[in-house]
Amino acid sequence: MKNSPELKDYIDGIKNRDRTLLARAITLIESQNPDHQVVAQKLLQHILPLTGKSHRLGISGTPGVGKSTFIEAFGKMLTASGKTVAVLAVDPTSQKSGGSILGDKTRMNELAIDPQAFIRPSPSGETLGGVARRTRESLLLCEAFGFDYVLVETVGVGQSETTVASMVDIFIMLLQPGAGDDLQGIKRGILELVDMVVVTKDDGDQQKIIAKAKHDYEQALHILRHEGWQPPVMSCSSLTKAGLPEIKKKIDEFFKAHEKSLSDKRMKQGEEWANDLILEGLENSFKSSLGEAALKAAMKSITDGSQTPPQAADILLKKYFSRKDP
Repeated sequence: MKNSPELKDYIDGIKNRDRTLLARAITLIESQNPDHQVVAQKLLQHILPLTGKSHRLGISGTPGVGKSTFIEAFGKMLTASGKTVAVLAVDPTSQKSGGSILGDKTRMNELAIDPQAFIRPSPSGETLGGVARRTRESLLLCEAFGFDYVLVETVGVGQSETTVASMVDIFIMLLQPGAGDDLQGIKRGILELVDMVVVTKDDGDQQKIIAKAKHDYEQALHILRHEGWQPPVMSCSSLTKAGLPEIKKKIDEFFKAHEKSLSDKRMKQGEEWANDLILEGLENSFKSSLGEAALKAAMKSITDGSQTPPQAADILLKKYFSRKDP
């Protein structure tokens, strides 16, 4: 194979389930090189008919809740039953250095060497909420490759939960025992998005704490969710594997209950994705057209009090649209 694969190489690699080509295709999609993006979009167009058959799971939770440990244990259970699993794990990127930890293969060392699994860590970059800009495209590549399950793990900060919920079929929030503190930190909007809550670390002698946590989360969800699917509150131990089969069973129930509406949900997600890209394109056009100096001057006018934020924004918008007028 050539050092720089061509479009046909990528297409054949995906169809032939070549993991090396899959990894290189994801790298192509993540590239900011304009020439690479041209090839990447052609690749996506070619493989689109092969997508749509995987179960898309979003896994989120605050740092320390045990997302990677859960995903490895859950993924190993799936592969042991003959299923194939792809994990798209988004690592936090340093806002100072731009560096990314990219340590998911280390944290999931058993799943990383499982021939039925594929783990791809991606730096989150500066994307809102910490979800990699190209995660949706990577998800489509993994679907076309033929994975039964595609798991998207978020960094669990800011609005990443909202972002990942907009690209998966079922959104699972992992929470720790000690519901009082956790419940205070959970935004109402997130609880309105979740399809399942899993209390982690259900092992040892903390059964009372686990029971209270589950009760508190159930009460919160009961108040917020009055119709449709009622998100179950489960518990598990990723170390002892207790509770994992029950979680898998409940996930199966979710897909059975939403069998008819899932295609509509995915079409709506596609529309939201297009809108996101339009807004992103407009923002990039706005910034590049006006230039960094004009933007900095506008921000300075706000900080020194010579202009209000609405005034500064109005002036910048008028400048932008005047340049765009024929």
